[in-house]
Amino acid sequence: MTVFIVHDDPVGRSQHNYIARADLAPFGLDGQMEQLWLQPLSDGTYSVACIPFQTYGLALGDRVRLSENDEVSEVVGHSSHRVLRMLLMPHSVPARLAETIARIKAEVTAAGLLSEWSGDRHVAVDIPPPANPSKLFDVMEREVSTGRAFWEWADAMPFSVQG
Repeated sequence: MTVFIVHDDPVGRSQHNYIARADLAPFGLDGQMEQLWLQPLSDGTYSVACIPFQTYGLALGDRVRLSENDEVSEVVGHSSHRVLRMLLMPHSVPARLAETIARIKAEVTAAGLLSEWSGDRHVAVDIPPPANPSKLFDVMEREVSTGRAFWEWADAMPFSVQG
């Protein structure tokens, strides 16, 4: 059975979006696929219109090509955006988790950044050039240093396909 990672509220949603899949097996997540929202371009490629939660090597605005079975098969152009992802650990005091989420959302807004949430504990933040999200980093670092969260850059590994 395949598990699908979905984007309920993609930042680039439009009437002309196209949904394709990215196989997460090359990133150690066998049996999982991420549904990615894409904007069709005139040259037969697509622009990523969401902030990837699990797929490595992709960011908002990157240009990709699809395979015959609607899977992302290659990156043909990078947008220079980066994706900062964070997973918050469950907290025994729900109010504490809610405060952390509120701080993250406030800093994302204050920095003029875009973000998407998967559930209530996993956030992906678009970092366009030349954004300076230092206050967001401070909030995230506080959570990581106390063991209440994990974070990573989506470009820690290049995009890859199985095969």
